[in-house]
Amino acid sequence: MRDRRKKLSLRKGYPLFKSMCGRWRSKALKRRGWRPLKSLLFCLPLCAALGVAAQSDWRTKLDGPVRFYQMTDWDVIVAATERSLYAIDAQTGETLWRRRARNLDERDVAPVPGTDLILLSYAEKDRARMEALDLLSGEAVWRSERLRGQVMQMAVDLNQRLLAVTVVRKTKERPREGFKQRPTVHLLDLQTGEERWRRELGSEIEMLPARWTENEETVYTLDNYRAPLFLDGRLYLFYDGVTAYDASTGKELLRERFRVNEEGLALTEADPVFDERLLYVSGRGRVRAISRTTGKVVWETKDLGTTPEIIVTDGVLFVRTGGTFARVRDGAAIARGPYGVSAIDKETGRTLWQYKGADRGITNIVLSDPATVVVADRDDLIALDAATGKRLAKVPHGIEDAAFALLNERGHVLVGGKNEIAAFDPRSGQAIWRARYTPPGRGLLRTVAAIAARAVSFYFRYGALFSFAYRGAQFARAASALRWSGLHARADLTDLTSLVTDAARERASSRLALFGRAANLRGGGSRTIFERAGDADLQDRLLDRLDPTRQFDRLANFLRRRERLVALRVGWIYFYTQMRERGLVGVNINTGRAERFVVMSKVDPRFIVNEADGSIIIADDDKLIAKSYALL
Repeated sequence: MRDRRKKLSLRKGYPLFKSMCGRWRSKALKRRGWRPLKSLLFCLPLCAALGVAAQSDWRTKLDGPVRFYQMTDWDVIVAATERSLYAIDAQTGETLWRRRARNLDERDVAPVPGTDLILLSYAEKDRARMEALDLLSGEAVWRSERLRGQVMQMAVDLNQRLLAVTVVRKTKERPREGFKQRPTVHLLDLQTGEERWRRELGSEIEMLPARWTENEETVYTLDNYRAPLFLDGRLYLFYDGVTAYDASTGKELLRERFRVNEEGLALTEADPVFDERLLYVSGRGRVRAISRTTGKVVWETKDLGTTPEIIVTDGVLFVRTGGTFARVRDGAAIARGPYGVSAIDKETGRTLWQYKGADRGITNIVLSDPATVVVADRDDLIALDAATGKRLAKVPHGIEDAAFALLNERGHVLVGGKNEIAAFDPRSGQAIWRARYTPPGRGLLRTVAAIAARAVSFYFRYGALFSFAYRGAQFARAASALRWSGLHARADLTDLTSLVTDAARERASSRLALFGRAANLRGGGSRTIFERAGDADLQDRLLDRLDPTRQFDRLANFLRRRERLVALRVGWIYFYTQMRERGLVGVNINTGRAERFVVMSKVDPRFIVNEADGSIIIADDDKLIAKSYALL
């Protein structure tokens, strides 16, 4: 009977360690001679055997309600209250530093990709400035009063030490249709903050609300546009078409104007990709190839329809047409066709074949092998011959609102939505396994949907690279490595198709330039004492309480953790559901088995899945809380 209950508990997904420890404690209390210490000694090895990372649990109190918090590539959380900005060690919950800064919004703080810097925007009455802070010490590396506004997007050129920042002023208003502003792009010396040149867009462009609230002001963003890109000494912008500038002088080299965000939908144009010779962009239904040598348009396709995704392989571009997009005015996920896949000759731009048989929706493209292209529409999983476009297989997938397709380590194609996922053999179409976890029924439907989508989307950041495309396409996706946009930090975007297509940008880059205290680790790593900077706003700095040797060791530890995070590839995808309590269940993408669970009784749509430390992080009033996973 006892074994039967144990198995039943596992099937229901209740954490094993809690179930067993609870039953053992009840029996122990009935016996004479047992003490609480023995109970503890029993549970500790059990937790260790289950892989429970108790040290990941922590609770940190801030000086007021948490306004926002975000994870960085250094396993450090940046969080703000009404009065202060904090840097928190995500592994231990320790405060690394606190800086006095009032009424910051989430877009006032932005991590600079490939560095140890974050940008902080201040706006006080008629005065505004921007600072580049050392993430690990809180010190200002440089300041500038030329950059006024909130950081929307960034691109970094580590070779030339250049930083392109797109800023917009006056971004707060109640959500409405047609909110427009004129962005300014600043080209800066990454090390000193010196401005090389700036360009203001020729016209206003429509912006996307950070949150869709009815009666409250919100910050507007440029998350409905592709981030700038440095390539071959040029800076490319994608706000009102395609524009290229000489990165050294700011001279305009290319301008192709066309409407972006077709029909009021976000990210209807593909993220730029490139190979050794050409840069490929899309817009107005056409794919364009731009020479990396001359910066001129080499060829342009005919109108294919809405083209939100391009994958580059040897000799061929695979282009997805149609998909599901976030509507700018209210964030609703809208399907827009025609739906299909086109194959384009890389050298000439000639259309080799088109498949138009997808019906009522389409996911991202997956290349299961060099000869097979796989997509899913509303009802079916579809396999196409990569050479001819001929349909090889079409089988029902049974996934409600299918939004994405992936590959696992066993070569199975996974089709998923917000609350279920299934694995299929890409050649035969045979179903391998299926998992479904329904979100809790209570609460606001929009909030529950956003939490469910956010839970799934964390796999897109930490999952293995081959999950997105066959390895021949990975070189092209490197275009996203040193660019930043706030798209994946959003807590209310439910468009999973756009998130999975854009996922490569969120990966921590292995390339790194250090400008703060961690730079002492390079070039022999002298263990100098880090003196307090003359900055009255910087308080509670951890490094001030450590001796020089421990300072050095602490910084080296963060560098090792960043390297581990870059290499991290996880095998679980998460679903928000109700077991005995609300929480996230982690499903193994290779087996379909539920293997992890963490309670999330507090509904916080901004939560962070911290795979590096095996926990989730949520905010509860004035506290940040980390809860570790239990294995099922």
